[in-house]
Amino acid sequence: MLKKDEVDLEEEKIRIKINNLDDEKRKVFYKDVKDKLKDPDTYAVLNWFFIAGLHHFYLEKWKRGVFNLSIFILGIIFMSLSFFEIGFFIIIIISVIELGALFNSQVIVQDYNNKVYEETLNKIK
Repeated sequence: MLKKDEVDLEEEKIRIKINNLDDEKRKVFYKDVKDKLKDPDTYAVLNWFFIAGLHHFYLEKWKRGVFNLSIFILGIIFMSLSFFEIGFFIIIIISVIELGALFNSQVIVQDYNNKVYEETLNKIK
């Protein structure tokens, strides 16, 4: 589980590295990261309304997104095939598991964005 203090500290270290870039490299840096950064509110909304795992796709976590979506679809299939209780239980379980991601969306996306910053810094240097 990500800890906010650690992610904040990492972000501060990255900000120092960005500030140490010369003006031209800083300009290139911000141009490169502009379209790659993710919004925590979008992540939270995708998690809240679509328990199916779409929030994982938003952060490019393809395997986890496919897994969650598959489990969710399996629950729907069970519900439609007269195994309503089993399907409902599956959907409830995946929803409860994903509640952690919902409540930690700010830190999860901040960590993702830190990684984007770090990758871009490494590319520029």
